[in-house]
This record gives sequence, structure tokens and C-alpha cells, in this order.
Amino acid sequence: MKGLVGRVLTALLAALALLVTAAPAHAAPASPAVIFTNPLAEQRADPHIFKHTDGYYYFTATVPEYDRIVLRRATTLQGLATAPETTIWTKHASGVMGAHIWAPEIHHIDGKWYVYFAAGSTSDVWAIRMYVLETSAANPLTGTWTEKGQITTQWESFSLDATTFVVNGVRYLAWAQHNPSEDNNTSLFIARMANPWTISGTPVEISQPTLSWETIGYKVNEGPAVIQHGGKVFLTYSASATDANYCLGMLTASASGDLLSASSWSKSPQPVFKSNAATSQYGPGHNSFTVSEDGKSDILVYHDRNYKDITGDPLNDPNRRTRLQKVYWKADGTPDFGIPVADGLTPVRLSSYNYPDRYIRHWDFRAKIEANVTNLADSQFRVVTGLAGSGTISLESTNYPGYYLRHRNFEVWVEKNDGTATFRSDASFQRHSGLADATAGVSLESYNYPGRYIRHYNNLLYVQTISTALDKADATFYME
Repeated sequence: MKGLVGRVLTALLAALALLVTAAPAHAAPASPAVIFTNPLAEQRADPHIFKHTDGYYYFTATVPEYDRIVLRRATTLQGLATAPETTIWTKHASGVMGAHIWAPEIHHIDGKWYVYFAAGSTSDVWAIRMYVLETSAANPLTGTWTEKGQITTQWESFSLDATTFVVNGVRYLAWAQHNPSEDNNTSLFIARMANPWTISGTPVEISQPTLSWETIGYKVNEGPAVIQHGGKVFLTYSASATDANYCLGMLTASASGDLLSASSWSKSPQPVFKSNAATSQYGPGHNSFTVSEDGKSDILVYHDRNYKDITGDPLNDPNRRTRLQKVYWKADGTPDFGIPVADGLTPVRLSSYNYPDRYIRHWDFRAKIEANVTNLADSQFRVVTGLAGSGTISLESTNYPGYYLRHRNFEVWVEKNDGTATFRSDASFQRHSGLADATAGVSLESYNYPGRYIRHYNNLLYVQTISTALDKADATFYME
């Protein structure tokens, strides 16, 4: 009898051990990593990228000569960098649409292509108004474009940056315009559309520049762009002068609310995207949104400069560049744009296999896993060629360029590259298929201590030898 009890007890203990050590299988993240090389295009401001059902991305932007509208297409976002560019329309020699050709956007509506843009007149270059082009060609680069004329609003005043979007089957136009009754440059307006070049009803003002960061140099709300997620409508916009003070603000409304009521929109009290000296990115703004090739990631498209100081009027400085980076979504369903990342490869996040809401991040330069990282850049790393070479990779901090994940006394830290051979070895890892998920996961083996992998233990990161199923789960991550 005692022998039977002993065997049962042994079996129970073995089962309990399996429960303790075995990690449950977790599905790969819904939005895997996407990596781009920035800048996408030099001297292209106010960028707009539209992904069409024909498998192409269409890209247009302001050229520094302010004299024409250009268009390029490619089957991948990165491919737009080298795609041939076609001029589809040139400014008029005299009269309206003869100067300051700004901020084109391309949209496909009811089987036709439309380009929205702003232009001045040869008699008054600052008489900026909104205009529309149309073509029925399948390929807009080769189509014949028809001028549909000016978008008429309630005032004949400075107006620009028209964008169009659909919420619950209703098409809207949003734009920036000077309200003659206000002491500012431009506010944001919205209206329904009767057709792609005509608004209907009375436009509604949904935002004006009143906050300190919206009024530096100029009092500006402009460049609206819309992204929808989780039953909410998020409208980003640009504020202040077009120098290093340029930044993105954001309005939020419920998709089920009345978007034509100003009270439906709430404004974020601080910029959601702004200059960052650590990454040498200044004046990020005038954005648009698109999606990755697999449709699983939202992509922020914007321009900025890689220097702060500008001689003369920023409008005469030609060096705003088009850039891309992934949009992340917070647990509360709001977008997190992080910081404008450094030039070169865009970063990724690494989520834990067995704690999928937790990401590798640094805190006081100690590496750990944590949920709800409020400073997104703390949990973003650029995957670069390993400092030790030999087919390795290194993980460079996004908000501390030149700092890398490295192990020290088998603890993982984020530290500045001191140039030594020891640092290079400690900061280099062999990338393997995930020990707990070989299909979608990744595991990182120490270069100078083979057999030891980055793993979390009590939420802190170490390099340790791996043996149990729990070890393998702790040492497996997903790139997002």
C-alpha cells in the first residue's frame, strides 16, 4: 500500500512540476515588426502615401520649388525611395494656381483618382486656396488630369491642407483655414462632402491654436490627417512655425459621435510627436497614415529635418525629408507615436513570449520586461550588425543612440559603447529561432558565452543557460 501511495505521490509531483515549468503556447503578435530605412525621400515635404487595391503604394509630396505635383508608385513602402517620379501637373503660368503649390494628397474615390492641393496666384502668392484634380485612368501616373476647380468654403481666406476620409459610410473633408474673426493663422475645419471636390452644409471649426506649443512663431493648426482604431477617430495636425518648433497635436472623437459637432472632439494637451535632439530629428510634422504591406501595421508618414538651425525663412529651406515609422497602440486604444527615430533603420519592440503584454525596456539603464511602457522609446531597439561581427546582431537603444543592450556580470544593461573589445562582445548576440516558438519567436544567444541566452527572471533580464521549458519560454521574444 505504501508503495502505491508513493507512486501516486511521485506522479502528482511530476505533473505539478510540468505545470510549473511548462509555458503555455502564445500566438504570435497580430502586428509583427516592420523595418524601414529613413529618410525615404530627400527634399519631399508634406508627404502623403496611399495604398491602393491594385497592389501599389502611391506617394506624393511638396517639392521645394513649389511649382509642380509629382507622383511615384511602388509595391513596397521602401520601394518608393527609388521609384521613378512623374510630374503629373505643373503650376499655371499666370493667375490662380500659379504659385506656392503645396501639400498634395492623392485619394481613390468611386473609381477615380483625386489629388487635393493648395496653391497661390501669380498676382498674390499668399492667396492660398484649395484645389482638386481628377483622372479616371487606372494608373494615375499616366492619366490625363482634369482641374475640378477650387474647393469653396464659407470664406475667401487663406486655406490649405485638404484631406478626405470616411467614417461609418460618410465622407468628410478636413482642412486648415484662416477664420477672419480670429487672431491666428489657421484653424481646423470639417464638413461633409457632396462629391470629391465639393463640401456640403456649413463647415465646423473643431480646433484653433490656443496652447503654447501651437503658437510658436505662428499661430497654426494645419495638416490634418485621420486614423481610425477601436471605434475612435484620431485626427493629427501640425502646429507652430515650420522650423524645429513644428510638431503634431491630436484630436480624438468617437466614431459613433457627431463629427460635425466641435464638442465631439477633445484635444490632447501636449504634442504627440515633436523634435528630439538625441536622435537629431527636428520639426516633425505634416503627416499622413498608411499601412504595411501585410496590412497588419499602421505607419506614420511625416517630414522633418536632421538639423535644428535654419538660416532665413524655413519655407525657403529645401531639406524637409519624408520619413516612415510604425504606429503602436496603447492598452487604452490610443496611438503612441513615440519619438522621431534616428536616421537609418527603424527600431522594433520585443515582447515576452509568456508575458505577451510585457516588453523589453530599460529603466535607469537596467534591462527588464514591463507592461504599459509610457515612454515608448524606452522599449524600442534598432537591430544592427553585431558590434563583434561574425554574423551577430546588436540592439541599439532608440532614445539613447550609441547605447546598446549588453550583459555585465550576466545582468543585461543598456550602456554606451566604450569602444572596447569586451563591450563589443558583451553587446553582440546570435539570433536564433525562438526556443519556445521556432516559427515566429526569436531567442538571443550571448556571443561570448555560448549556451547563455537573454531571458527574463523576476522581470529583470539576464544571460543564463537554458534547460527547462520555462527557461525556453523566458528566453523567447517576439519582434513587433
